Amino acid sequence: MKDTRRTRLVLGLLLVVALALITVDYRGGESSPLRGLRGVGAAVFGPVERASAAVVRPIGNTFDAFTDAPGERRRADQLERENQRLREQLRASRLDQHRAAQLDRLLGSAGMGGYKIAAAKVISAGQGFEDTVTIDVGSRSGVRPEMTVMSADGLVGRVVRVGPATATVLLATDVTSQVGSRLEDSQEIGIVQGRGRRGLGGGGDTPLRFQLLNANAPMRVGQRLVTLGSQAERPYVPGVPIGVIERIDQPVGDLTRTAYVRPFTKFTSLDVVAVVVAPPKVDPRDAVLPPKPKPTPSATPSATPSGKPDDEGKPADREPEGESKPTNKPTKKPSTKPSSGD
Repeated sequence: MKDTRRTRLVLGLLLVVALALITVDYRGGESSPLRGLRGVGAAVFGPVERASAAVVRPIGNTFDAFTDAPGERRRADQLERENQRLREQLRASRLDQHRAAQLDRLLGSAGMGGYKIAAAKVISAGQGFEDTVTIDVGSRSGVRPEMTVMSADGLVGRVVRVGPATATVLLATDVTSQVGSRLEDSQEIGIVQGRGRRGLGGGGDTPLRFQLLNANAPMRVGQRLVTLGSQAERPYVPGVPIGVIERIDQPVGDLTRTAYVRPFTKFTSLDVVAVVVAPPKVDPRDAVLPPKPKPTPSATPSATPSGKPDDEGKPADREPEGESKPTNKPTKKPSTKPSSGD
């Protein structure tokens, strides 16, 4: 079609008519006079519109996928980071609750013993030949070498090296560790020695060995040990629980007796500990020991019947009251002669 003045005039008239029809239809709403014409247009052009949409939509979706991919990836990464942060907060909250419970128990034990403590966390384990751990308190917190270290359950060891913010603790399970100890109740004294690396080497559940100085003194399985205390309370303060005797050797002719001890502290999972920065004014003796477990009640035997058992193991029948024993006197036989009344 040639671009002439006439064609431009016709196109303008068609546009004016179309705008007029749209305006009349829009203002008429449901009662529009062009409602029928609208239905005819929908019937004619609807299939064409659906076919074109079926062809064009996949292309549009593919284009949108390419254009929106970077933004979706950023949102996915942001959600992943948020989930990771929430998981870390949950783990930290659970860990804080566990440590708060340990610290509460630790303060209770220190209060019963009269110890002044500096609480700490174990931040690393020694990698050399020594059985040691590193804690996050040092000289700035009043920690000095040769101070007792304890947990909520009992003795951990002693401080051997101190820095401004950290300290190294030699565990009681180290083979060079020796702790003056005392048996509960009997007050007999001896020495507790470590048996191996991390309390596992050769010791199993009993990584400590106790040598009783008096070979004739009584000692039994289940008896508990506490620290005896050192001169000037260094390196060990008195009364800190150590462990329970699990096994006793019975040597012949030795001057000492040896027992193997299961410690109260679990050395393989140390977390919250405390350094005793000031000793108690009075020896707490056995006050810091946990309460003894109550013994389980044993079943009592049932009462046996008073009658003597017969050959089959059953009690003999007793004679009923009110009945006489049968006698061996012969009974009178009935007469065979007929009487006068027969």
